[in-house]
Amino acid sequence: MPMERVHNFCAGPCTLPVSVIEELAAELPDFRGSGMSLIEMSHRAADYDDVHMETLNLLRELTEAPDDFSIQLIQGGATLQFAMVPMNLLVGGAEAGYVVSGTWGKKAFADAAKVGSAYQAWSGADSGFTTMPSTGDLDVRPDSRFVHITSNETIGGIRMPEFPEIDTPLVGDMSSDYLSRPIPWSQFDVVYGGAQKNLGPAGMAVVFVRRSVIDEAPADLPAYLAYDTHHDGDSLANTPPMFTIWATNKVLKWMKASGGVAAMEQRAADRSGRIYGAIDDSGGFYRSPVDLACRSHMNIVFRLPSEDLEATFLTEAQAAGFENLPGHRSVGGIRASVYNAMPDESVDALVEFMSDFAARNG
Repeated sequence: MPMERVHNFCAGPCTLPVSVIEELAAELPDFRGSGMSLIEMSHRAADYDDVHMETLNLLRELTEAPDDFSIQLIQGGATLQFAMVPMNLLVGGAEAGYVVSGTWGKKAFADAAKVGSAYQAWSGADSGFTTMPSTGDLDVRPDSRFVHITSNETIGGIRMPEFPEIDTPLVGDMSSDYLSRPIPWSQFDVVYGGAQKNLGPAGMAVVFVRRSVIDEAPADLPAYLAYDTHHDGDSLANTPPMFTIWATNKVLKWMKASGGVAAMEQRAADRSGRIYGAIDDSGGFYRSPVDLACRSHMNIVFRLPSEDLEATFLTEAQAAGFENLPGHRSVGGIRASVYNAMPDESVDALVEFMSDFAARNG
């Protein structure tokens, strides 16, 4: 890592590969000799079209999404999908079950309840949102159109280690562990996620929609809120988030060159495992509030013996070049987010800092 780079554990926007940032900086003033930046040219220009379509192809290749899924690049991030999913899928009074596993599952459920019939198929409220359900824990009503899950709760630092194996189609918000684990496509009708956790800058959601869902959606939806409008991502119904798509294109190429999703999955387990090791080996100085089986590989949350010690930890960590380690304002504590592009050196440095801090203050 260049010496001027800090150790950035931000929960979103994510750390990007340095090589991608350098490529973007070099190409930004003059894209492919056009005399203008990509973000200045028409979104219907041939140069941009090449980037756009290549991004869609890379997404299909890396995720191994079957051809019966449309890939859509939609502005609004994952939050817009909280409304688009029920608007497109809850047809004719159908209802859907929601796994309320934390802040984002709760928000998805709240929006769905405003536009259709939604119920809680499971809630983690009693555990303080520190665990995830197994398949047998779900209370899925007969004839439910879908069950919505959040594969990784960024704030609570919990992940769904296995996807539910049920007869009802799943809809998955995978914002914070997108392309860090394989997706069992036969179980899903919709998979979506914001780009800003693992794929690129903020500004869009990457949405995979089974084509039958598009065919069955209501015809009277507002145009932008209908998946049919964004069919296969190449309809360009409005000006797309060109910079985000361009940067995501480069991140996807970096992922492919680095071994693809399988390599990202292994690196995520290894890096998070080193930090959890520092927690578990601290003799109780650090503690993780999360169910051991459901510890996130992306967002590692932990506490110290007191809030005063946590404040000292964060102050000293920042002085040592560690950024964005405070836990979410709703829960406090410490949170280290280690998305796909997080350098191993940053993880090693954090583990060393944690060990030294515990030795001095334990």
